[in-house]
Amino acid sequence: MNKNLYIGFVVALFALYACCIKQPTGVTQSITDVPYVFIDDQTNRLNVKWVCNDKAESTSITLGMLPYDFSECGLFARIEDTVFQSSPVESSGDYMVAAFSDVHGQYDLMIKLLTNNGIIDDDKNWRFGDGHIVITGDAFDRGEHQTEVLWFLYKLDKQAIASGGKLNLLLGNHEVMNLNNDLRYVNDKYEKSSELLGVPYVSLYSQNTILGRWLRSKSVLVKENNALFVHGGFHPDLVKRGEELAFLNKTFKDTLVKSELESPRAGLAEYVHGKKDGLIWYRGYFKNELATSDEINTLLAHFDIDHIVVGHTSQKRIETRYEGRVIAIDASMKKGKYGEILFIDGSKMWRGTLSGEKLPL
Repeated sequence: MNKNLYIGFVVALFALYACCIKQPTGVTQSITDVPYVFIDDQTNRLNVKWVCNDKAESTSITLGMLPYDFSECGLFARIEDTVFQSSPVESSGDYMVAAFSDVHGQYDLMIKLLTNNGIIDDDKNWRFGDGHIVITGDAFDRGEHQTEVLWFLYKLDKQAIASGGKLNLLLGNHEVMNLNNDLRYVNDKYEKSSELLGVPYVSLYSQNTILGRWLRSKSVLVKENNALFVHGGFHPDLVKRGEELAFLNKTFKDTLVKSELESPRAGLAEYVHGKKDGLIWYRGYFKNELATSDEINTLLAHFDIDHIVVGHTSQKRIETRYEGRVIAIDASMKKGKYGEILFIDGSKMWRGTLSGEKLPL
């Protein structure tokens, strides 16, 4: 065969494959999506909307029917409350702490990690006793199962309290992006789900939804004994501002959603939300302009802690920086292949692997 003719034939085959055979990346052919629950305070009813095999479905229940177990199209969610109280940002006591981060819609991987490390049982129920769990943000985006992740954590939140424990889902940059209609990393599935339901995506997590209210009750930081948790990190300049944790959290929360504010963020609010140095975006322990060892010591002294624990900046596994004073727990779960969980029991710390092994930091 003539060489030019052969090359033309190969090019034509590739064009045929690209045009007619290859599926677009990131597009789910048929979607099923767990419920979005809209609260009608005037009628005391809940409007439940979901997608089953590309078909929008809905039902309506009264508040008097709570708790309500949703079970349709192989989907499950337990709906319990419409009012949520914010938890204190500082806790101390003789309990174990476990922390992981950046699930990014990888529901099955998260369940495997928690099951193998004794946080939940085989029926996906809490078995961590009076222990405290911290998820340092980013349940949203990238993966195809973010709503399953959210409803599972919502359920586990209730079960933890009933057992004398606690679940802290902290706000990460992807939670804040979604609440503010920044959809750059939203999986195609959820944009399609929004279209099928006839509801703008940002309205799926508005103030008049169960998940929207629940998310708005969550903190951006939490101090558990001698460890301080946040999604991105604490810029050393925060020490100069002299603010305490509770006020930093309140400032962040009070200015969480731009469309719900009477005036633009300014001052400390603008700083803590900042894309470079803010609590959910800062990467200065790992890249860019690195914090110095002395600055880390100053941060620890200011907040009266021994460790800063952060997600946001991905690692292959849980790692430490600054001789263990900073612990990075984003073990790249977003890739859907592996994850780890940090355990703190008094002065002892270790990594729990995906298979449940206990390994040193």
